[in-house]
Amino acid sequence: MMKYPKEYLEEIKSRLKVSTVVSKYVAIKKKGKEFVGLSPFKNEKTPSFTINDEKGFYHCFSTGEHGNIFDFLMKTQNLKFGESVRSLANLAGLQPYRFTKQDEQREKDWNIYTDIYASYIESYKKNIVSKNYQNKKVLDYLQKRNLDREVADEFGLAYVPFESKTFLNMKSQFEEKSLQDSGLFYLDERKNEYVDRFRGRLIFPIYSMTGKPIAIGGRIIEDNKKIAKYINSPETIFFKKGNNLYNLHKARKVSNKNNEVYLVEGYMDVISLYNNQIFNCVANLGTALTNRQVLLLRQFFSEITICFDGDDSGFKAALRAAENSLKFLQPEQQISFLFLPNGEDPDSFIKSKGKEYFLKYSEDNKIQIHTFILNYYVNNSKKTPTELAMIEKKLTNLANSIDDNIVKKYVLGYFLDQLSNFLPSKINFNQKNYKPKNVKSLEITKHIYKETQKFNSIEIKEFSLLYIILNNLNFFFHRLDLFSEMLFFSEENKIIFQLIEQSLKNGNFNDINIDNKLLDNINKFATVKHIVKRDDDNHSKVLEIFEDIKKDLKTHSLELRIQELESKFAEDFNQNTFDEIRRLKKEQNIN
Repeated sequence: MMKYPKEYLEEIKSRLKVSTVVSKYVAIKKKGKEFVGLSPFKNEKTPSFTINDEKGFYHCFSTGEHGNIFDFLMKTQNLKFGESVRSLANLAGLQPYRFTKQDEQREKDWNIYTDIYASYIESYKKNIVSKNYQNKKVLDYLQKRNLDREVADEFGLAYVPFESKTFLNMKSQFEEKSLQDSGLFYLDERKNEYVDRFRGRLIFPIYSMTGKPIAIGGRIIEDNKKIAKYINSPETIFFKKGNNLYNLHKARKVSNKNNEVYLVEGYMDVISLYNNQIFNCVANLGTALTNRQVLLLRQFFSEITICFDGDDSGFKAALRAAENSLKFLQPEQQISFLFLPNGEDPDSFIKSKGKEYFLKYSEDNKIQIHTFILNYYVNNSKKTPTELAMIEKKLTNLANSIDDNIVKKYVLGYFLDQLSNFLPSKINFNQKNYKPKNVKSLEITKHIYKETQKFNSIEIKEFSLLYIILNNLNFFFHRLDLFSEMLFFSEENKIIFQLIEQSLKNGNFNDINIDNKLLDNINKFATVKHIVKRDDDNHSKVLEIFEDIKKDLKTHSLELRIQELESKFAEDFNQNTFDEIRRLKKEQNIN
């Protein structure tokens, strides 16, 4: 019987939290570092089932059942091991393992490749970790960067001397071709011998998500302007810069405790943050942020904070990262940018200011991705009509690239709404041209308005819904059936909708009485106003957007009800409550 390679199984486990898999079949609730729920192995009223993401297992105290994600699917879904592997591989975004000779050979080559890197790192690691090590320049550099032996050992740091003869030493253990393919050595044609690529450098091992060494970054110790300060391993069949992140194998382990991750630029930035108890940090590998790297981070973290230097090059690098990342925005995920004071990087900043100051600075100064993109283009333009037109075209294209249709709709609305502030006739334009006709002030609605009201995302969706109706009254007069199952969570907006609905039912839609201040809110905050123009003849587009928002509000209602029941369930663990939660979640998935 063929066996799945251990590395393939470990890769699946590294990409999936146990709680992610279990929650698809069992209602669970966070309790401390663990998750709890009713046992899927027996009927019970008191929860005895626990999940520990950090350790990678579940345990049922009432039955003694214990295992990993593969065990869970086999025992609860009656799957064979191979079936559970294929199911979880698909969930993790991996190709199914085919057991071909090519796959088997690749697995052997992979093990040899990682063994070469592990042996290489270990052979030089003692140079730093050993208390007897005497290289003054290396020790001075480590001291200058606050790198003690404990930290160096934690990250596998090592020093490769110029007189390295590792290639010859490793030939007794590995085939010459495997050593060549590793990228650790290159041929010196003048001497006709293989030499160490990282000689004279402090090396930073780069690991896979499963903790296997796959590449190296090297920093020159000697002051030599003719040599690049930093170099990385060349790309191989097992290492692609754009598919990996420095320290992800450590950072992902704390994702169950912290949903935010800091993406920084350099190895030392990561190590300094880590040394100050900020463990949720990774670095890209000298390249612009790639799609694959964003997707990797999304597997473990719901909030990505990209931290760049506060100089001109830092802003430009951030813009490239923002434009590459925008398309991956999801309703429940957030991408933000953090810019440090000019001349500072995360390494220098946290060393001078400390952990608490860094976290407070981050909380106060990070900017969400769509705001950063807009501000960058607007602030770097002369705001002439032609420049603003070019910016609008650029931002519209960026918004339309977003995969999620709901996020796309609101980001586009945000961009266009903000750019409308630069229209010369903004005041009259907003107050007159966008106000529905034949709508009068009525005393009954005046008391509703609150001058200092702040609107949440649901209220803004309600504004958009009302905007569509008010600007397409004739259409909705003939389609009152569309008003069934309408949901409003704001009392103010609910009253406005009821006034509109009653007027249309009475056939008197030329005399809808709504307070002007309330109308101003609708016209100002409705994010669809630039997508659906007044008196738009394309009723199919109007209807599509109307139904989308209506569906969003229904989903929100389901979410609120589920949250309410989950809180109730956490207190009494009633089976009827649990069944109702499952029913609503099923309805939620259908919608």
